[in-house]
Amino acid sequence: MSADDREILRRADEVMHGLTAAGLSLVTAESCSGGLVCALLSGAEGAGSALHGGFAVYTKEQKSTALGISLPLLRQIGSVETEIARRMVEGALARSEASVALAITGVLGPTEDEDGNPVGRVIFACGRRGGDIDVEERRFGPMEPDKLRHLVVLHALGMIEGIVAGVGETGPDKNVASRGTSAGPCC
Repeated sequence: MSADDREILRRADEVMHGLTAAGLSLVTAESCSGGLVCALLSGAEGAGSALHGGFAVYTKEQKSTALGISLPLLRQIGSVETEIARRMVEGALARSEASVALAITGVLGPTEDEDGNPVGRVIFACGRRGGDIDVEERRFGPMEPDKLRHLVVLHALGMIEGIVAGVGETGPDKNVASRGTSAGPCC
């Protein structure tokens, strides 16, 4: 097991511990990561009580079918857009009993997607039921898919940690304040 693998497993355990300690539960809606965040979290202690599962929604058609996102909208604006990531969170929360949803949509390569989005453009969204949704765009740049996947998972885990930290600041029954949309470069 590499140091990168150990780092991700450690972070997944921390995230799951934070969710259970805060009395939160999670569902994921993942496109370019193909369900990897959900799979990693499923192996962490506490997953049985805090992880509801995930939607692996790789195509526009599956985003529409599984999460209720308008197919005409997906075809019009594309899958890798902040509005789509936001709707992925909304759709996942509407179709589960989880209190928190994480969404990831982007391009891991090796080439740009059908809508012309470059490799390394990834949009993350995370929000609580009844609360605001934090949406962030990252442009990691072209790199090996495994390295990019590693960075995507770490960023996603960080977003979940942010939601958990917000619960500590606002209390378990308050909305988490939106942190807006960030389009700055990562790293």
